Amino acid sequence: MNDMRAALYDNYGPPEVLYVGKVPAPAPEQGEALVRVHAVSVNGGELHGRAGRVRLVTGRRFPQRTGLDFAGEITAVGASAAESGLREGDRVWGVLPRGRFGSAAEYVAVHPRQISPVPTGLTLVEAATLPVTGTTAITALRDKARLKPGERLLVRGASGGAGSVAVQLGKALGAHVTALAGPRNLGFVRDLGADEALSYATVSPSDLGAFDVVLDTVGTGHATYRGLLAPGGRMVAIAFDTERILPSVSYILASALYGPRRVRFFSGNPRHELYAELTRYVETGAVRPTVDTVHPLADIATAHRALEAGGVRGKHVIQIV
Repeated sequence: MNDMRAALYDNYGPPEVLYVGKVPAPAPEQGEALVRVHAVSVNGGELHGRAGRVRLVTGRRFPQRTGLDFAGEITAVGASAAESGLREGDRVWGVLPRGRFGSAAEYVAVHPRQISPVPTGLTLVEAATLPVTGTTAITALRDKARLKPGERLLVRGASGGAGSVAVQLGKALGAHVTALAGPRNLGFVRDLGADEALSYATVSPSDLGAFDVVLDTVGTGHATYRGLLAPGGRMVAIAFDTERILPSVSYILASALYGPRRVRFFSGNPRHELYAELTRYVETGAVRPTVDTVHPLADIATAHRALEAGGVRGKHVIQIV
C-alpha cells in the first residue's frame, strides 16, 4: 500500500478549494494502530481551518488535509500497541490529536489511547457523528459546567452537531433543557428531548429568562448570553467569533478569570476514558447519533458548503468506503 485517497486543498478559501487527491498512506509505528476509515463527520473547526481563519495554527504549507474524527476498522496494530487489547478487524471510532487534521482519507495511523471500540448497535456512518460532538458535550456539561439535576440549561445552536448531543445529555443529567435553534428545527430538538424549543428568529435573548448553565455552540454574542446566567450560573463556550477572533477570545479569557459568572472554554483532545463514558450513554439509549446527510468523499466541498449555510440537523457525514 503506497498511496491513498484524501481530501486536500492547495490554498485557503471557500469549500471549492477542496479536492480528492493522492497522498502517501500512513505506516503505523510500533505504538500505533492503522485504521481503514469508513466515515468521518464535518466539524466547524475544519471549516475555519480550510478558510484560513486560524492560519497562525495551520501554517502556510500546502497541500493541507481536513477531517478530525473518524469511524472505521483496524487493519494493522504495531507491536507495542497490541498491548492495548485492540486487534485487527476491530470497529473503532476516534479523534485525531489536537492540532492535527487529516481523517478525511482512506487510512489514519493513531495511538490506541485516541480510539475506542464503536458502541454496540451503531453503524460506522452513525458512529462517525459522535467522537467530537459527544466527547465535547460530556466535557462541557459534566466536567466544566458541573450540570446538576433540576438545573436550567440553555443550549444555543441546539440542532447542530454538538448542540443536538448536548440536548440529549442535558436531559440524561436531569436538567430542564431549553433549546435555541432555527425555526424549521424546533420539532427536531423537541424529539431529542428538549423541554422547550425556541426559535432565534422570533425570540430575543431578553425573553429567555435566567439559566444555571448556558452552552454556546455559536460563538457570537458571548456577553449577551453570559448576562442570562442566574447567580452561581456557569457558561461554557465551545466556539468563538471567527469574524472577530481577537476580541472574542480575549473576552472569553478575561471572563474566565474575573467576575462571578465565568465563561469556560476548552480545546478537546479526548482519550479512551471519555470514549468509554460516551459509549455508556449511547448503549443505554441516552444519546443517539443524528445524521443530516451522507456525502461521498468526492462531494466533501458540498458537505462543507451545507454546514456553512446553517440549519443543520445533527451531522454531515463523509462516507469513505
